[in-house]
Amino acid sequence: MISLTEENYLKAIFHLNNDENTVTINELSKFLNVKMPSVNNMMKKFAQKKWVIYESYKPLLITDSGKKQAALVVRKHRLTEMFLVEKMNFGWENVHEIAEQLEHVHSDLFFDKMDEILNYPKFDPHGEPIPDKDGNIIAQDLTQLSKCNLGDQVIFSSVTSSEDEFLNFLNDKKLELGRQITVLEIENYDRSMTIEIEGRQIMLSKMVCDKILVSQ
Repeated sequence: MISLTEENYLKAIFHLNNDENTVTINELSKFLNVKMPSVNNMMKKFAQKKWVIYESYKPLLITDSGKKQAALVVRKHRLTEMFLVEKMNFGWENVHEIAEQLEHVHSDLFFDKMDEILNYPKFDPHGEPIPDKDGNIIAQDLTQLSKCNLGDQVIFSSVTSSEDEFLNFLNDKKLELGRQITVLEIENYDRSMTIEIEGRQIMLSKMVCDKILVSQ
């Protein structure tokens, strides 16, 4: 059985993994706020389980088995968030911390049933893809709103942050996933944007636009 600590490391690997399927000890240390000797020791254990290929002073190479195990932890988290929103009427700003606790339940049957009740959702409440039972993930072609050009019409598809303050800000502005956004103005000085959504004009800072992901 995978321990809670191992699952936290796996989830960190999921979020830090790059196109070359590598992550460094330093990146894991900073992400988890854990000292590097402790990360090294854990990665040696992961290497024994064939989840990573570990060599001193080199980036870790994430194996296919390691990627699957990491995706399955994230699957539990994102399914839980979706269940809390869809079946228990939680706001998307209130589900992350609860899912952090429930993701460590060791019962495939429990999460398979949750998946069935939800009718096998592909995305969580924040627009992030939910891995399937084999750890496969739907590829998304998303870009930051801040990288859009004047006049672009795009769909609000996901967010990069689950912070309460950020999601409450979006709630206050009535910015919801799936809505069409039109870029009306871009300030040269600070790259803040004026957008139109459902007939309303809203000014957003670049910091906010960086956290909003859109699709064509």
